[in-house]
Amino acid sequence: MDGRTARGLKSRKIVLDEAVNMASVEGLEGLSIGGLASRAGLSKSGVAVLFGSKEQLQIATVEAAREVFIAAVVAPSLRTAPGLARLRVLLDGWLSYSRDRVFTGGCFFSAAGTELDSKSGPVREAVVKALLEWHSLLGSQIQTAADTGELPGADVNQLVFETTAFLEAANARSLLTGSAEPYTAAKRALARIYGQ
Repeated sequence: MDGRTARGLKSRKIVLDEAVNMASVEGLEGLSIGGLASRAGLSKSGVAVLFGSKEQLQIATVEAAREVFIAAVVAPSLRTAPGLARLRVLLDGWLSYSRDRVFTGGCFFSAAGTELDSKSGPVREAVVKALLEWHSLLGSQIQTAADTGELPGADVNQLVFETTAFLEAANARSLLTGSAEPYTAAKRALARIYGQ
């Protein structure tokens, strides 16, 4: 890799680190090449070259947020056996990810999903893809737990819905009230379903 490419990748990472946090608070529509250039200490033309368009910047921001989410929530769970044990680690990881504000505005995907739920286009599709990937992962762990007898008779789709509802409610209420109590409440609700 030549020096120019390495500098471009470093600049892209700097911009995306700013973008994911900015978008978690102000929304993906609030991103602008000029605003991010200023926050990242780069030229507007340099940022424009890195992403090409606002839409491409938004899609790259969703992908960067997905990578952060995987590192913070998914990757740590992979050290645990599949099924109920991994599911519990995933859920604890998600609660920590939101509570500890890995993104300034709480869960990036909760914010982006709310912002784009009634819109169309490639940016919304990128958010939907990431959310469905998360739901599929939860579903696979619930299904594994059901198959091994840890959650006999589990209605996987219903449990994915209920689980994500508890997580998203904790995120939204904590952001609104500035309290960590919603995470405690969500953890208790999830423990009733999945045990300690």
